[in-house]
Amino acid sequence: MAAKSNFLAGRLMKLQAFFGGSLLLSTGMCLLIGAALGLAALLFFYTGTPTTITIASGPPGSSFRKYAEQYQKILRNEGITLNILPSEGSLDNLHKLADPRMTVDVGFVLGGDAVDSIKTDDLQSLGSVAYQPLMVFYRGKPKNLLSDFKGERLVIGESGSGAHMLALALLKANDVLPGDGTTFDQSAVTDAVTALLENRVDALFVMSDSASTDVMRKLIYVPDVHLFNFSQADAYTRRFSYLNKLEMPKGAFDFGKDIPAEELTLLGPTVELIARDNLHPALSDFLIDAAQQVHGNPGMFKKRGEFPAPLEHEFRISPDATRYYASGKSYLYRTFPFWLARLINRIVVAIVPVFLVLIPGLKIIPGIYRWRMQSRIYRWYRELLEVERDAFDASVDERTRDELLGKLQHIEESVKNIRVPAAFADLFYGLRQHIVFVRDLLISEHAAKVSQVQEMQS
Repeated sequence: MAAKSNFLAGRLMKLQAFFGGSLLLSTGMCLLIGAALGLAALLFFYTGTPTTITIASGPPGSSFRKYAEQYQKILRNEGITLNILPSEGSLDNLHKLADPRMTVDVGFVLGGDAVDSIKTDDLQSLGSVAYQPLMVFYRGKPKNLLSDFKGERLVIGESGSGAHMLALALLKANDVLPGDGTTFDQSAVTDAVTALLENRVDALFVMSDSASTDVMRKLIYVPDVHLFNFSQADAYTRRFSYLNKLEMPKGAFDFGKDIPAEELTLLGPTVELIARDNLHPALSDFLIDAAQQVHGNPGMFKKRGEFPAPLEHEFRISPDATRYYASGKSYLYRTFPFWLARLINRIVVAIVPVFLVLIPGLKIIPGIYRWRMQSRIYRWYRELLEVERDAFDASVDERTRDELLGKLQHIEESVKNIRVPAAFADLFYGLRQHIVFVRDLLISEHAAKVSQVQEMQS
């Protein structure tokens, strides 16, 4: 135990010699530097750019799932892992994003799916990435209005799908409601297609966020199945601001068989890439960059470079996305590979705050130290001044003189025990000289009084 105490005492003595100050100050400086280094290590390991993102996509075969898989490949090349979380479609994605218990960062959401019952204050948009047309397949004679479906058997998609929400809204606008003889079926798309082909239902409302494009292509080629033409598309887009009028050219699916045989007008919202507001700015940049590669090419309903775009609907565009659309990736991630930029970013995030704390701290410590050392010396000046004041008192006798000299001796012995670095030697030796000065003054003053008394007696 004694050996351990001696070891610690030796270490502390070395620290004292290194810093040139008192034990308390030396310990305090070590604690400050240690805390700063600990803070730097903590920031370094816990504030780096994440390398993993989770995206809410859609069911297998859906366009949302295909988008996510393409994003996954692009991000993998950058060293970022994209985990794909299956869902039932747009509305289900929105529920997952709004639920803090769900481990999800981004998801595909259709315009118009935001409802008052879902808290979306912590969500923001990285931009619109595509159009999502609503396709209504039906059997029987051609129909011109959605109200013509009143009283029929309609499959409007599963509860979590975008088709379900949009179908309900459009049918309600045409006074087609449950209970008026119309049957609303929420069967899965694959079952609904079979039911339509077997004439067990009359119409199918479907979108590719929750249905395979192969399924929709299959229905296009069935001779007695029609694709509804939204002849009132302009009016719908005025009523529902999140909808877009989409033109499907004649022969767009098959030139040889001329499918469709006439130009059709469809309706559809835009697909938005929605993220939680705590998404790291660098990951936001890489996601939008991946979106440009996936959605930037021309398609049936879009021009080259039309998507992604910062089109604000129900969700505000994130500040990081706004900055990206204006100037691209941040300098670090635009200049260096992801792994290197991530390392540089972590170093900057860790070191800068530490220096902001450490540098002022190190500036304050010398001032505190100087005040401490000066106070250790100046405190004896107070006693020295009292002795000097008493030395000029006319009533000082032999006994009082000896007491004052004793006080001076005590002050001098105490001062000799003060340990000060060389930087404060002038104060130290100045104090000792002043002690000698007061002693000489006391002795000479007393001698002068004695001499004066003797002269008066003679």
